[in-house]
Amino acid sequence: MTNSPDYPPIHRRKWLIAAGVLAGAAGAGAAWWRLQPHAADPGVEQVLWSQAFDTPDGASLSMQSFRGKPLVVNFWATWCPPCVEELPLLDRFFQENKVNGWQILGLAVDQPSAVRGFLQKLPLSFPVGMAGLAGTELSKSMGNLTGALPFTVVLGADGVIRQRKMGKVTPQDLSAWRQTG
Repeated sequence: MTNSPDYPPIHRRKWLIAAGVLAGAAGAGAAWWRLQPHAADPGVEQVLWSQAFDTPDGASLSMQSFRGKPLVVNFWATWCPPCVEELPLLDRFFQENKVNGWQILGLAVDQPSAVRGFLQKLPLSFPVGMAGLAGTELSKSMGNLTGALPFTVVLGADGVIRQRKMGKVTPQDLSAWRQTG
């Protein structure tokens, strides 16, 4: 004999459906929260500006060379489909707006050989730095708690973070950012 009351099958089904809906909503809410940029660590801008990255061909790329103008920093990888899809859009934005002082830096969270091969197929007009696994940690300190890619950060000419975006950049994002630069 069980201690649970006997519910008609229709009531049991309604309770199961309600529990499923609640669990689904809770899961969706948690995923949404995790995929939103969170507060950047204090002093992360100073850490960023002190960095230097190797380029895919082995040269050194100092973040100091980007100071004084608005900058879009895009964390990406060759194995990330949305990253690859947004790169032509970012390249077009750079070509159209560099005369207005806009800069873009792609920080590849990837292997140098993969990035070199990729750039031979799809050359970019803006500089690319090899961030490797340290790039994941840097993006996390900028509010990307999950380390997901792509992740984009917009810094004003004063070097301060203005915007952050998880996921693929859209033309609307770039248009809005251009207004704030």
